[in-house]
Amino acid sequence: MTRLTLLLPILLLALLVGNPAFTADFLKGYAAYKSGDYATALREFRPLAEQGNAGAQNNLGVMYEKGQGVYQNDKTALKWYRLAAEQGDAGAQYNLGWMYRRGRGVSQNYKTAVEWYRFAAEQGVADAQTSLGVMYGKGRGVPQNYKTAVKWYRLAAEQGVAIAQNNLGVMYRRGRGVPQNDKTAVKWYKLAAEQGVADAQTSLGVMYGKGRGVPQDYVRAHMWYNLAASQGDKDATENRDIVAKKMSPVDISKAQDLARDCVQRNYKSC
Repeated sequence: MTRLTLLLPILLLALLVGNPAFTADFLKGYAAYKSGDYATALREFRPLAEQGNAGAQNNLGVMYEKGQGVYQNDKTALKWYRLAAEQGDAGAQYNLGWMYRRGRGVSQNYKTAVEWYRFAAEQGVADAQTSLGVMYGKGRGVPQNYKTAVKWYRLAAEQGVAIAQNNLGVMYRRGRGVPQNDKTAVKWYKLAAEQGVADAQTSLGVMYGKGRGVPQDYVRAHMWYNLAASQGDKDATENRDIVAKKMSPVDISKAQDLARDCVQRNYKSC
C-alpha cells in the first residue's frame, strides 16, 4: 500500500484562511521538497512545525521517517506525526497508525494502530480505510469482523484504491462479510487489475479459467496470467503454463497478442 507523503491540497484552504506568511513559507517548503531540495524544505517546514502548524509537523515526520535532509530517525518522525495527529491532521493520523502497526519508532501495537487509522479513515483518508479493512479482516487490534472489513474496503475502493478493490473482490469471491458473488468479485478484480495489481490479474485468470462470474475463456485466462507473471507473480506463471496445455497454438498466440496490447493500453479495457 502506498504511504502518504507530504500533504498539500487538504492543508491549503486552512493555511490561506490563516496566516498568509505561513502559506508562503509552506508552499516554498513544499515546492522545494517536490524538487528534491530537502535542505530548503526542512528550513521552511521546521519553524512552522515548531509554531504548531500541523501540516508542517506531518511533513517533518515524513522527512525524518525517510531520512530526507536529515538523519533517518523513526522516533523523531513519530514525535512530529503525533503532534500533528493530535491536532486532527488526517494524514498524520494515518502515518502514526502505520508506525504503530509496523513497530517503527515505538513498540508494535495493533490496537493503537487501529485507533489512529480510524481517526484518519473517518476523515476520508482512503489508505487508512484500506488499512482498517485489513485489520478487521485479519483480526489485528480488533475482533475479526468481515462485514466491517468490507465496509472499509468499499469506501476505499470507491475512491479508487487498487488494493482495496482487489481485497473487496476477494471478499465477494469467498463470501466473507457479503453474500458470495462471483460476478461482483470479477468487477472489483478488473478495476484493480486495470491499475496493475498482479494479485487481481492472477485472480481474473482464475475466474476466466474456471468460468466463475464470466464465461470460461482460456484465452483471457492466459492473458491475465501472463500479465501477472510479467510482474513476477509465481502462481500466475504456473497457472499460465497449466492453462496453456488446454489451448491450441493459435489460441496461445492470440492470448499473447492480447497481453501485449493490454500493456500498451496500460491495462485499460483489456
